[in-house]
Amino acid sequence: MKRLPLSLCALLAWNAQAAPAALQHYGAAPGAPFSAAVRAGDTLYVSGQIGSAAQGGLPEEFSAQANNALDNVASALALAGAGMDDIAKCTVMLTDMTQWPAFNALYVRRFKPGHLPARSAIGANALALGAKVEIECIAYLPQARP
Repeated sequence: MKRLPLSLCALLAWNAQAAPAALQHYGAAPGAPFSAAVRAGDTLYVSGQIGSAAQGGLPEEFSAQANNALDNVASALALAGAGMDDIAKCTVMLTDMTQWPAFNALYVRRFKPGHLPARSAIGANALALGAKVEIECIAYLPQARP
């Protein structure tokens, strides 16, 4: 029988202890095929949020949709006890890339100066329910907060 090097044994033992608890799901809307957010260890994955208003419906104006989408991201984060400052990475999808400057103006106001998440932008041909913008995020949420 072949023996594993001691350092490899130590690494395997550490990984077994460091394995995250079961996934935690937040905000699964009745009938929706996804959760608003899912926590895996210290990482929180926020599903793509479109600009639906809190009372339902999708406003026609881009800026209203963008603000609502950002509000919806904040609400999904809050379900897990997180906030906008916990976001490490965002992916933004726009159906009209000429709206990029307008989106940026709204987006930067949601974060502390100098503490913006990493971000990617994608020009999309179409989004769910005819939305003009969708935002998905990954947040860092340590199991034991300092």
